[in-house]
Amino acid sequence: MTIFLQQLVNGLSLGSIFALVALGYTMVYGIIKLINFAHGDIYMVGAYIGYFVITGLHLGVVPAIIIAMAACALLGVVIEKIAYKPLRHASRITSLITAIGVSLFLEYTMQYFMGAGVRTMPDDVLLEGVLQIGGVSITYTQLMIFVIAVLLMLLLQFIVKKTKIGKAMRAVSTDPDAAQLMGINVNATISYTFAIGSALAGAAGVLVGLYYNSISPLMGMTPGLKAFIAAVFGGIGIIPGAMMGGVSIGVLETLVAGYGGSLYKDAVVYVILILILLIKPSGLLGKNEKEKV
Repeated sequence: MTIFLQQLVNGLSLGSIFALVALGYTMVYGIIKLINFAHGDIYMVGAYIGYFVITGLHLGVVPAIIIAMAACALLGVVIEKIAYKPLRHASRITSLITAIGVSLFLEYTMQYFMGAGVRTMPDDVLLEGVLQIGGVSITYTQLMIFVIAVLLMLLLQFIVKKTKIGKAMRAVSTDPDAAQLMGINVNATISYTFAIGSALAGAAGVLVGLYYNSISPLMGMTPGLKAFIAAVFGGIGIIPGAMMGGVSIGVLETLVAGYGGSLYKDAVVYVILILILLIKPSGLLGKNEKEKV
């Protein structure tokens, strides 16, 4: 039981990071039905920005997260304007290939300028100390990661449910043509969606750098895929589903690793994707939609 609870704590920390990345996937898909496979690499860029803010400007974790979120929000808007907006009415396969191209561009541009080596976070930014609850150990760094991730998810819920831009996002997601007739600026709303999703990915990049204490130019590939699976698992296009999916994937991965199956932890995640697509393609919180022919 102690091992189970310990892995559960580890999974909640990791899963909250997956949830932040999955939210970006699900928000963009909910608005324009695009799977932005470059999203994982925006998360990688956020990790590097946070790293240089901490090591170069000698600022703390919270300023690093804020600056990384702002920079990644800007990057997300630029990518949307240059790469995706001209293809908005093109076929889905065209947009998908473009997303993969943007992903490769970000990865190898970062590799060209920063090198392929792994960089580690300074030890002084990691919170020292361990909280003991029974036989379960929770590091202060894990606690900080979980608290920051939950606060960002609550902030997103507030934006979507209570603000004017959130109402516009929900309207465009339901019917973009009707939203435009009601005076909503669809292009601006899509840009806001990319900005918010990319900002969350930037924060997740800094948090995962703290969690694993390492960053690299290709670090966004596997977590990006897992976050996409988390979004599908919960119901892509549904914000609570992305949160639930991210936490569930993180907990499951750590449980598999903790019980001696570390070689299979990635495989289990992909098996879940296959099962969800076979059993309930709309995801756990999704609803099957009938389409008139």
